[in-house]
Amino acid sequence: MPTPALDPRLEAVLNLIRVETHADIGSDHAHLPIRLIREGRVRHCVVVELHPGPLALARHNVNRARLEDRIDVREGDGLGPLHPGEVESASVTGMGAGTIAGILRRGGGRVPPALVLQPNDSPLPLRSWAREAGYHLRAERLIPGYWPYPVLQLESSHGPDPAYANLPLSAALRYGPHLLREGSALLRQKIWADVVRLTPLAAPGRTAQTELETAQEALTLLGAP
Repeated sequence: MPTPALDPRLEAVLNLIRVETHADIGSDHAHLPIRLIREGRVRHCVVVELHPGPLALARHNVNRARLEDRIDVREGDGLGPLHPGEVESASVTGMGAGTIAGILRRGGGRVPPALVLQPNDSPLPLRSWAREAGYHLRAERLIPGYWPYPVLQLESSHGPDPAYANLPLSAALRYGPHLLREGSALLRQKIWADVVRLTPLAAPGRTAQTELETAQEALTLLGAP
């Protein structure tokens, strides 16, 4: 089987993973685990798929790549098919942030100490979960595509997350502390789009007003382009 190509968001996920054992939750075609193994980024992968179609596709691709001894494909929901402590890290990609947060909350002792997450919408629920669950935000990426795709690298750690130091919490949770410090053109475009969208909706006491103030605060932090 030729080495599978990954789109830019999954390439960003790939580049944040280097461990002995890894699980890819909702893997679909298993292209990410196959690349992880072939590039020597992991020694063993567990693929978890809930739906029969993607499950069969993942098994087909793993067999075609002759990696059955390195990639274990399992049927199940979220982290449920994993054994506590079985893997060092996990990736969950291509889902809504609320769905990913639900998978992590239900995971209990099966949530590994390292995570790479790629939600298809605002990652605010994932940053909030990480702070509550004792995970620090080690790295963030914002990948251009149909819309800007966020990628978060989390690691279990003690104490307050230093990534949020000296930043307004509301802006950092919504737009990302590392991303705000980097201040890329893509992030500026995203924040400005929020300002344009929220301005006609904003009024005292409405959620849109609070979100608009957060976006304006983020733009102030970034300063002049």
